[in-house]
Amino acid sequence: MEKSPSLVITSPNVKYTDEYIYSDYQYEETLVTRNGDDIVAKPIRKSLNIRTERKVGKVGVMLVGWGGNNGSTFTAAVLANRHQLSWNTKNGQMDSNWVGSITQASTVRLGFDEKGNDVHIPMCNLLPMIHPDDLVIDGWDISPLNLAESMVRAKVIDYDLQQKLKKEMATMKPRPAIYDPDFIAANQADRATNLIRGTRHEQYLQVRADIKNFRDKNKLDKVIVLWTANTERFCEVRAGVHDTSENLERALRDNDPEISPSTIFALAAIDENCIYINGSPQNTLVAGVVERAELRGTFVAGDDFKSGQTKLKSVLVDFLVSAGLKPVSIVSYNHLGNNDGKNLSAPKQFRSKEITKSNVVDDMVESNSILYKPGEKPDHVVVIKYVPYVGDSKRAMDEYTSEILLHGTNTLVVHNTCEDSLLAVPLILDLVLLADLFARMSFRDTEARPWSSMHAVMSPLAYLLKAPLVPAGAPVVNALFKQRANIENLMRAALALQPNHHMQLEHKIPFLMSELQSGALFNSPPNKKQKLAHANGDQ
Repeated sequence: MEKSPSLVITSPNVKYTDEYIYSDYQYEETLVTRNGDDIVAKPIRKSLNIRTERKVGKVGVMLVGWGGNNGSTFTAAVLANRHQLSWNTKNGQMDSNWVGSITQASTVRLGFDEKGNDVHIPMCNLLPMIHPDDLVIDGWDISPLNLAESMVRAKVIDYDLQQKLKKEMATMKPRPAIYDPDFIAANQADRATNLIRGTRHEQYLQVRADIKNFRDKNKLDKVIVLWTANTERFCEVRAGVHDTSENLERALRDNDPEISPSTIFALAAIDENCIYINGSPQNTLVAGVVERAELRGTFVAGDDFKSGQTKLKSVLVDFLVSAGLKPVSIVSYNHLGNNDGKNLSAPKQFRSKEITKSNVVDDMVESNSILYKPGEKPDHVVVIKYVPYVGDSKRAMDEYTSEILLHGTNTLVVHNTCEDSLLAVPLILDLVLLADLFARMSFRDTEARPWSSMHAVMSPLAYLLKAPLVPAGAPVVNALFKQRANIENLMRAALALQPNHHMQLEHKIPFLMSELQSGALFNSPPNKKQKLAHANGDQ
C-alpha cells in the first residue's frame, strides 16, 4: 500500500519539533445543574496542552489465538497488502485492500476549501500512525499448525490467494499457549496439543519470556498483545483474588483456579510494558489487572470485537431513540459454523457472549427519560447456534419492535450474512494502530504539571469493542456515532482543531455566504494567540 503524506497544521496553537506535535487546545463542555424546577446550563472551558510523539518506531503485535480464523486471516491480510498481491476468483481479478478498517479505508472531514466545499482526508493522515505494512507479527496457539495450515483450515481466504501466501505463512508457527479446559468448551480438546505446561505462575513466566524473545529478536520498540482466542467462561471474581494487583499476584503464585488463561496473558503483557487488548467477551480485565496497568504505566482495552451485527444494532437503536421512537423488544439470532461458533455452543462460553451482546443499547435508552422510566429497558434476547456447514459465513437476524404514536407498534427485521473473520480482522488492525497512537499522546493543563498519559483503561477504543471497558466511575458509551466522533475529535484536538459541528453557517447566513464568495471569510483575524506552554522548548 502506498504510504500517504502527513498533514501539517498552520496555527499559532500548534508547534512541530522533530520529536513531538504540540497543541494548545481549549476543551469546552456544558455543566448542567438543577435549581428547583429550573435547569441551569453553564459553558465551561479548560485549557490543555497536548503532546503527540511523532516517532512511531518498530511495532510488533502478538496474537493469542494466532492460528485461529482471525489470527490466520489477519496475517494473510497484512502480507497480501504488504506485497500488493492480486488473485483470481470466479468474479475476476481481486486486489488486496483494507476495506472495513476505519484507519485505512475511512475519511474524516478536515474543513472546507475556498468555495465552501467539505474537504475529507484519510483518517490515517491526521496524525503519525503505524503503517500496516510495517507490523511484525507473532503469537501463541493451542494448535501446532503453522499459519499456512491454519489458513487452509479456516476456509476464509480465496484459494488463489492462499497459494500465493502459503510459502511465507508456512514458516510462521505459533508458540505454545495456555490451555485450561475449565475455561473454554470441552469440544476444543482435540486442538490442544501445543501447550505451555506447569503452574499458572510458571505459565506467566513463559509468556513473559516469549514476549521478550519476540521483542529482542526483531529489535522492536513496542509490542502490543491482543487476545483473539476462544471465548472463556466468566471467571468468578472474588475479593482477595481479583480486586488488587497485589492480591492477583498472590493468587497467581498460589495457582488459584479462578485465574484464567486470558488473565495470565494480560498480566504477562502488562509486566513486559505492553498494551493488552482483550478481543473476546470474557471478564479478563478485572480491577487487579487494571491497577497493574496503572502501576506499570501501560494500557489495557476490551472487551470483544464489535462486528457488523452489533454496529448495526447500535446505529438502529440510536436512530430510533433519537427519532422519538421507543424500542421495546430486540431479538437477535445468530448461527455460524467456525470454531468460534463451536466454542460458543457450550453454555458457559455462550453466557459470556450473551452478556456483552445484551448491554450494547443501555446508554442510548438511558439518554431519553421521556420514553423510558428509570430502570426501564427493552426486552433483549440473544441466541447463538452452531451450524458447521456455514463455516465463517455468519447469519444474523434481528427484530426491532418499537412503540410509535398512540401506542402503535413498528417492527424492523434485518437479515445479515457476513464473513465473520473478514469483518473482525480490520478491527484488530484498527485496535493496534489506534492503541499505539493514543499511547503516544500526553496531556497537561499548566507548565507546572508533568505530562500525563491517558488513563490505563483506553476507553477511546470503544468504537471497536462490543462491551467497552471504561475507568471506574466513567460512563459507558455504546452509541456508535458518539464512539466514532470521540476518536476523530481526540485526533483533531491533538492538532488544536475544534470538533466538527456540521452547522455550515457559511451556507445559511447571508452575510457569511457573501464573505465566503468574496473570500473575506478567510481573512478574519484569528483569536488572540494562546500562550504556548512549550514556547521556550519545554518538552
